[in-house]
Amino acid sequence: MMGVMSRPPDGITDVADGIWRITRADVNCYLIDAPAGPVLVDGGLPRSWPLLLDALVQLGRTPGDITALYLTHAHFDHVGMGDRLLREYRIPVHVHDADAHLARHPYRYAHESPRVRYPFRYPATIPGLVRMTAAGALGVKGVEARSDVEPGRTLPGTDLLEVVATPGHTNGHCSFLWRERSILFVGDALVTYDPYTGGHGPQIVARAATGDSAQARAALNAIAKTEARMLLPGHGGAFTEGAASAAAQARAAGVA
Repeated sequence: MMGVMSRPPDGITDVADGIWRITRADVNCYLIDAPAGPVLVDGGLPRSWPLLLDALVQLGRTPGDITALYLTHAHFDHVGMGDRLLREYRIPVHVHDADAHLARHPYRYAHESPRVRYPFRYPATIPGLVRMTAAGALGVKGVEARSDVEPGRTLPGTDLLEVVATPGHTNGHCSFLWRERSILFVGDALVTYDPYTGGHGPQIVARAATGDSAQARAALNAIAKTEARMLLPGHGGAFTEGAASAAAQARAAGVA
């Protein structure tokens, strides 16, 4: 598919000037070299840590230099490094109020279909689920996040990223728009690889991990409205054909 590499390999990728994607076991987080200091969008899995250290070395930085971790949402595979950053380095973690409880209990999330069905329906995804387990997916600790990510405002402590409400995957899911760069950190509101089905291209994550698929479909309107040129998802490669195209393709793909 043009405009997207659906399943990037583990490692660190320079996806845009000053933005590095950190990928471990099909889960992405993003390190931004912001003027006031590095910020992290989403916290990946616990064993994403060595990759984060490598990315920081490229900046001449250490974990203590990170100014904040901003969560698009609080599922276990997006808060994995949060506890360590907060406990060892006092790095504040920020999330929408509706996901603050989930950040403390990242396995207690709503989903429309039983997760156990999906490896049987989509057996090709089993190796990926094994890789997620090896990357610490079953041992994520909750984190006490500040519930101050508010739609319509910029993220606390930065004037770079605007908060866009994109609920459905979780109740408090938000995307972060860097308007000047036309880049949208879209989290799991729209992904280009679904680890539950192995599906490629823009889509809503399967009901195994989506709390309200109707609301998630409605959130595609907010994504399209940003008019972002590049979308950086929580799973899969960057999408560079624009937000409207991504939203249209996700609507057409449906929800598994």
